[in-house]
Amino acid sequence: MSSHDQIVQAQPQDANVLSRVIARAFHDLAPSTWLIPDSDGRARLFPGYFRLFVHEAMTRGRVDTTTERTAVALWLPMVQDGEQTPSEYDARLAATTGRFVDRFRLFDELLAKHHPSDIDHDHLAILAVHPDQQHQGIGSALLAAHHGRLDADDPPRAAYLEASDEKTRQLYLRHGYTDIGDPIVLPAGPCMYPMVRHTSGT
Repeated sequence: MSSHDQIVQAQPQDANVLSRVIARAFHDLAPSTWLIPDSDGRARLFPGYFRLFVHEAMTRGRVDTTTERTAVALWLPMVQDGEQTPSEYDARLAATTGRFVDRFRLFDELLAKHHPSDIDHDHLAILAVHPDQQHQGIGSALLAAHHGRLDADDPPRAAYLEASDEKTRQLYLRHGYTDIGDPIVLPAGPCMYPMVRHTSGT
């Protein structure tokens, strides 16, 4: 993808298909298998789980996708007093993840402990490209589209994310992110990497 022409803002009617794209893209990631070891369980529960985040980003942040709806980036605005958690989130999480809910709660808790609270920024909660469309520059185009908006803000805003593994960490390093703090270590599981992108003036 050589331009941003195919990047568009997602609409509410896109929520279901984009949730399925995320579920498919994230199915085999190490944090995903830590959350739900059973492959069939992930396939069954992940679309509903990720729909929670798509809905939240559509409500108070921004969801970018492609014209073909084969990739998605979820951005949530953050201020220094912390990210808002919808009051109904825990109930919806329990309803969506069933017997795995305690592991998902622990996952959320570990990520929250590493989240920077001293800078205003946008949180890249999810960046996902359907496996059939990966390695074509789509993820990079999604990043560049929102980075342009962040850089144009007055003052420019930072961005924060948690890379799911060393491979994605390397991708984000190439896009101007740097490590912040220690890796997030899931108990008896893989590491994730908190990263921040500063712009001039942040």
